[in-house]
Amino acid sequence: MILPTKHIPQNEALIGVGATVLIHLDTPRTVSGLWERLRAEPNVGTFERFVLATTLLFMIGAVDMQNGLLTRTAS
Repeated sequence: MILPTKHIPQNEALIGVGATVLIHLDTPRTVSGLWERLRAEPNVGTFERFVLATTLLFMIGAVDMQNGLLTRTAS
């Protein structure tokens, strides 16, 4: 579910959903604001998948929370 497999395409795996999240996180946003922007994306699907992908991004250090806003980290 995190990585693509033979049965899970890349855009539906959590790492693919995380890539979509990062694309839409061009400016610092609240979690709810980011969800409103992404809820129509077909590969994100549900709020649960959005939260799992965002948590994965936080765990690998791709995003950070500062003053209630989700931001991309400098890579």
